[in-house]
Amino acid sequence: MLHSIVSEDMTSLLVLGGILFAFGATVFATGGFCKYLPRDAGREFAHDGNLSAGKPTGAGLIFVAAFLASAVLFAPLTVENIIYLILIVISMVTGFLDDASSTPWGRFRKGFLDLCVAGMVAMTFLRYNSSTIELAFLHTELVLPRWLFAALAVILVWTSVNVTNCSDGVDGLSGTLTIITLMTIYAAGRILEAGQDFAFLILLFAVCILGYLWYNAAPSRLLMGDAGSRAMGLFISIAVLKTGSPLLYVPAALMLILDGGLGLVKVSLIYIARIHIMKHVRTPLHDHVRKVRGWSNTQTVYRFAIIQIILAAAVIYGIG
Repeated sequence: MLHSIVSEDMTSLLVLGGILFAFGATVFATGGFCKYLPRDAGREFAHDGNLSAGKPTGAGLIFVAAFLASAVLFAPLTVENIIYLILIVISMVTGFLDDASSTPWGRFRKGFLDLCVAGMVAMTFLRYNSSTIELAFLHTELVLPRWLFAALAVILVWTSVNVTNCSDGVDGLSGTLTIITLMTIYAAGRILEAGQDFAFLILLFAVCILGYLWYNAAPSRLLMGDAGSRAMGLFISIAVLKTGSPLLYVPAALMLILDGGLGLVKVSLIYIARIHIMKHVRTPLHDHVRKVRGWSNTQTVYRFAIIQIILAAAVIYGIG
């Protein structure tokens, strides 16, 4: 790691170099290797899902690989963070295998794999951190039993992976919301003076997503697929855990939660309790606003992003 062999006077230049490398590596690698990615078969039940048919998908493989290279070269890595990087790669690879499969993996298979990764994240976090959480808006701390913290962490990670995955259906939407969420978490961590060993990784990951959005901005040339959305969801959950204030996930990622989570709630209630709610609401929410409200793809991205930016401002002011 270059970071370990330079003086403090060179740290700023190293950070700048890492950020530029992350963006450049993502843009050039995506442009060069996108032709080798599998092709999207379209989304049968999604609004305008046929428009994605034939586009390269699984681009998460490229921007996660660029992030990994940037982290190894430029970030100060602890054992804890190395484990997180391995889990992010595992999540990306399982997502890519689904993207490349001629028969999409079932939701139960993917849900179980996500649960296993979530359990590993929870165990890793508790190995290197305490079970104390900060209620950031109240400026107070709460010590949880380790078993309870682990259970809640698993729920957080699993939820983040799946709602982020479900929000990936409009050009630029999931990536844009993820960047806003990560920048909110980054700012919160700086204010709370927590998770500083993970902070630079947040910047590198966000910049790699920007490199992907260079090609995914409407009208997109390629799609991130499960390889990208699952890795992004996992990264968000780890980042918010490292702030020591995991409840910040709700306001920091609210549009991802609403967009992807409403469908999960709706389907779960139908399968488990035979309860039908939101009969007149299409899910994910981005399909509802486009089909029912008549929003264009660009309006959907901008308006969802505007709402999340307003929430980000409220979060940062509230914990300051």
